[in-house]
Parts: sequence; structure tokens; C-alpha cells
Amino acid sequence: MKVDALTLELRPRSMAEATDLGIRMIQANARSIWRCFAPVHAVVVALALTTIDTWPWLSGLLIFWSKPWLDRTVLFVLSRAAFGQTTRLSDLWRARKPVAWQRLLVTLSARRFSLWRAYTQPIDQLEGQRGSALHARSKTMLNRQRGHAAATQAAFGCLELILAAGLLAAAAWFSLPGRDAVASPWSDGSTSAAWVLTLIYAGVVLFLEPFYVGAGFAMYLNRRVQLEAWDVEQEFRRAFG
Repeated sequence: MKVDALTLELRPRSMAEATDLGIRMIQANARSIWRCFAPVHAVVVALALTTIDTWPWLSGLLIFWSKPWLDRTVLFVLSRAAFGQTTRLSDLWRARKPVAWQRLLVTLSARRFSLWRAYTQPIDQLEGQRGSALHARSKTMLNRQRGHAAATQAAFGCLELILAAGLLAAAAWFSLPGRDAVASPWSDGSTSAAWVLTLIYAGVVLFLEPFYVGAGFAMYLNRRVQLEAWDVEQEFRRAFG
């Protein structure tokens, strides 16, 4: 990685401060991120909705399970933004093979159960580590950082639950009298209730997931600063480049 080309101000930070940096990166690059993320997310939601008539419970589960795969698009955009590059959907399309299809089975299996998915995903996707090298690199990056990474994932999981519950409560509040499918979504297992729940959850993922990926990516960069003194290297290159 060309450290001197990074547009971020590199310096050792606490992991909490790095998380805040990731949130700000998402805000600063919101147009590029949602321009690429929203269409990919829409495809996943559309496929999930096709299961409602047969298995009403499956649509939300499919969206939940696909989040590690969706994260790859956000991380691709963020990795370019770190070097000052904007990303269009055409850029994502040209990079579709490494972003969408590389290590697909691992992404949808082992990574789904990871407690620090956003923090370690760049090692796989951006560094291209594999096998024992990936394991060793992940162990180094996670050394004394597992608690921070897991806490970040837990915090975003709680935010996701709160937002979904809030939207569901709002839907119930504004529903017409006598329409219990929204107010009590599992009381009759109706298709309309499954649609409401799926679309609410899809909206929460669309809004919140990029912030989770951004927080993990910034924590990853901060850890590399700590391990590899990127801040010193960057300053020397600027001074003598």
C-alpha cells in the first residue's frame, strides 16, 4: 500500500476515536458509498422478497445472512476513498469479480459468524492474504483488540435492533384500526406482515451497514498505524518526497 498516497491524517488513535473516524469517512463519501451500495442491496432485497409467498420467515434471514457479502461493496468504495478517489457504479462493475465473487463461500459462511467481521475483512479483501498467512495476519491484528472489535459489532447490532423496533412501532402506530398484521406481525403469519418486516429490516441495513463497515475499516487502518508506524512513514515521505 502506498502510504504517502493516503488522504487520511495518519496518527495513533484509540479504537474509539478510530471508530469515530470511520463514521466521518462514511459521511464524507456518502454519495459514492450509497451510489454503489444501494443497487447491490436492492438486488439482494428483491431476491429475498421472492421467498415471502412460500416461506415468509426466510426473506429477512436472507438479508441478514448476506450482510458480509454486502460489506464488500462498501469496503471497496472506502478503500478508494482513502486515496481520494470517488467511485461510480461503473467502477464497481469493472471490479465485480474480486469484490462480488472472490471467496464467496467463505464470506457467506465463516465470516457470517465472525465477532469482528468489519475489522478483519480488509485483511482478506484488500491485502489478499490466504491460508496460514491470513490466519497469522488476523491473529496479529486481533492481538489485544478482540474486545474493541467485538464491542463495536455488538454496538451496531444493538443500533440495528433499536432502529428496526422503532420503525416497526411507527408502522403499528400509524396503521389503520383493525389491521393487526402490522401491530402484531407474527400473530397470523400473514404475507403482508412479512412484507412489512422485511422492508423495515432492509431499510435499516441500507442505512446502518455502511457505518459499521466504515468503523471497522478505520479500526483496521489505526491498527496498522500502531503496528507499522505509518504515521512516521507518511511524514518522512512528505518531507523528503
